[in-house]
Amino acid sequence: MARARCPDKYYCPLATYKGVRILGLFPTLTTQVGGIQASGQVAWAGISDGGYRTIHRELGNASFCLYERGEQCREGARGGEMISAASKLGAVIGALRRRWPVHLVLVWHLSLSKLLPFFRVKDAKVVLFLHGIEAWKAQNRLVRTLLRRVDLFVSNSNYTWQHFLSFNPGFKEARHRTVHLGIGSPVDTPIPTPAHSPAVLMISRLLRSENYKGHREMIAAWPHVLKRVSDAELWIAGDGDLRQDLEEIARASGLDDRVRFWGQVSESEKQDLLMRCRCLALPSRGEGFGLVYLEAMRLGRPCLVSTLDAGCEVVKPPEAGLAADPRDPRALAEPICRLLTAGPEWNNWSLQARRRYESRFTAEQFQRRLLAALLET
Repeated sequence: MARARCPDKYYCPLATYKGVRILGLFPTLTTQVGGIQASGQVAWAGISDGGYRTIHRELGNASFCLYERGEQCREGARGGEMISAASKLGAVIGALRRRWPVHLVLVWHLSLSKLLPFFRVKDAKVVLFLHGIEAWKAQNRLVRTLLRRVDLFVSNSNYTWQHFLSFNPGFKEARHRTVHLGIGSPVDTPIPTPAHSPAVLMISRLLRSENYKGHREMIAAWPHVLKRVSDAELWIAGDGDLRQDLEEIARASGLDDRVRFWGQVSESEKQDLLMRCRCLALPSRGEGFGLVYLEAMRLGRPCLVSTLDAGCEVVKPPEAGLAADPRDPRALAEPICRLLTAGPEWNNWSLQARRRYESRFTAEQFQRRLLAALLET
């Protein structure tokens, strides 16, 4: 199992919500590196009543910037105190110098639990959010000791929690709540018509450390897809040290003209690809949730998910797409071909995908779920 990369920058904002003072320990909130950062932005916006673009300036009464690699934190727009640190040691010293009169600490990544002993928050409740792969291993003695300090575990899916327990059965009696993620707001425009050429889109980082997203499996299935849908294209958006390997596999399979690598794409380019494709595919072996599913469903694009992780929990096949075992190329090709075929079945999936997003997975719905969990702690 690949190891989740520890964030390079940490932000520890402080805010008050309905009389409850909350300290958040987050990976960087000023840049969006991946799903953990993106969900953290949405979460803290709901707590602090700030906006996505102004979240670092709208943090409430104070914030603590824990390790900025030499960058300087700016003073909050509300005149709150802002502590900056250019090193981990300086950050720890800054944390120890003051008391943190809070009722609750929200830890947004398991690795950040190691910072708790450096904050003077003895009487505060602790909530830890589990995202997936970082929690799917047996934790060492130090981390297990720190996790005993957690009053409530929150996971992004039931799958994430059950998989965590399979490695850490000692926490089966711990308090837990599943809070499904959410992004954006409902779209008030008609569902866009896909491009004429049937295309399946994959969006993710192409990293060897995350070589479980299903790219190899999709390429292996593509010759079987072409036997039934001769003009089908596989679009792979994203970049990283795995890209060259995947390109070589596609080339060796004679798929140069059917598998297209887009590289790193901007937000507008990503939205354009989602509107042009016929479906999104991420038949992963280790997805704890998958925000990209929500991005696709929001635009009326059904999704192909794996039977091996949390994808089914998000998409609920056959409501907003289909599921397959990615380990079998022929079994994977069958739902791909169905999702590529225009007609009443696809139209129904498209409508249900948008409806499922709007009924469950907007940013506001996620924020309400999270705040309800925090206030019940």
